[in-house]
Amino acid sequence: MSILEISVELIYMVAIALFVVGLKRMTSPATARSGNQMAALAMLIGVAVTLLDRNILNFELIIAGIVVGGLIGGVAAKKVEMTSMPEMVAIFNGVGGLSSVLVALGEYYRTGGVGLTNDALVTVGLSILIGGVTFTGSIMAFGKLKGLVSGNPITFPLQTALNGVLLLASIAATVMIIVDPTNEMMFLTVLGIALVLGVLVVLPIGGADMPVVISLLNSYSGVAASMAGFVLGNKLLIVAGALVGSAGLILTIIMCKAMNRSLTNVLFGAFGGDKNAVDNRDIDKSYREMMAEDVAILTAYAQRVVIVPGYGLAVAQAQHVVREVADILEAKGVDVRYGIHPVAGRMPGHMNVLLAEANIPYNQLYDMDDINPDFEKTDVVLIIGANDVVNPDARENPASPIYGMPILNVDYAKATIVLKRSMNPGFAGIDNVLFYKQNNYMYFGDAKKSLQNLVTALKEL
Repeated sequence: MSILEISVELIYMVAIALFVVGLKRMTSPATARSGNQMAALAMLIGVAVTLLDRNILNFELIIAGIVVGGLIGGVAAKKVEMTSMPEMVAIFNGVGGLSSVLVALGEYYRTGGVGLTNDALVTVGLSILIGGVTFTGSIMAFGKLKGLVSGNPITFPLQTALNGVLLLASIAATVMIIVDPTNEMMFLTVLGIALVLGVLVVLPIGGADMPVVISLLNSYSGVAASMAGFVLGNKLLIVAGALVGSAGLILTIIMCKAMNRSLTNVLFGAFGGDKNAVDNRDIDKSYREMMAEDVAILTAYAQRVVIVPGYGLAVAQAQHVVREVADILEAKGVDVRYGIHPVAGRMPGHMNVLLAEANIPYNQLYDMDDINPDFEKTDVVLIIGANDVVNPDARENPASPIYGMPILNVDYAKATIVLKRSMNPGFAGIDNVLFYKQNNYMYFGDAKKSLQNLVTALKEL
């Protein structure tokens, strides 16, 4: 090996190390920002070294792509709300899958299939298949989260069987590619099947499960990128794709565990998104309502208050006002804590990041398993925009679709106060019996405005 080749390999190793350390640092909100910066630096190093290492035909086009892509990414990062982060991740997954498809197709058309080894042909076929599924599947997931496509499960007879047939057909087409590498039609067949399969796989999955699907598609995009790395013979791309693939799979498992459901059930259970779901049980659905002054009195004279943030808090961008409420209560001697469900805000870590924006001390954030034993010793729980993750039906009603899902046991507290716009069901589309319990009160309104009114009321006590 020449000195240049050795230098390139060493720099690649540095970039890989930065990826690994950066990913590790992303496991904590306290170090996540620096971890993200390290990973971005690793990618910059990887791109720069690859440009120096390879025989580049058109630097101008590549630089133009970097500039345009950087501008789009920068604007998106600044403009996208935290509540839209799942949709943004879906789009990024789709773009990643599409890029893997284009790399594989580019390599094939560059060589015409001639001279590619069987290993290379297999990785080209897999890159097209996985990347195509990731692309259209991510677009469908984005549409469901954004409301452009119905969040209800969309099914038809023999849908799973059709998906299986298409998958087998794509494998058969990949085998045919190996038999006859010059058969362009087989490559296009794999691509067509992949694009259709991506849509069909996501269609029957309900809107409530979209975050899990996005996480899984994130894993797919990593695997597709890794396959593209094999196609190009780029070690850094292979490792980076493998890291994304494994991290996405781990995140998917964590989310499934948080809902006490298997991945198979998520993919084929056709659950969630039905906002017209009706609870036919014979229960008293009367509820008690509070105003800001009542909430202020109940919380100010409590010994312990636990705040449970949810998607409604994120939508209202009320994290800074929550911090203000907590500061006033702490000044009055109240012990304030935050109970965080693993999938609160639709994505793991979503609430942690949102609260970190308001400089809420990380040692006040308690995971579900840590905070649940404390609810029996809690005077008041403020539930801000959360719904399904505090629904006692998950613990008490075997007929409920969410039965068995671990929840925050807020109903064990002396009193709960739910901040919501209305009595409408949450993201899973099912009613919450917590609203009708004797120790619960409803405080209606936009979360941010309601909390601002609460701040005013607390200051007047």
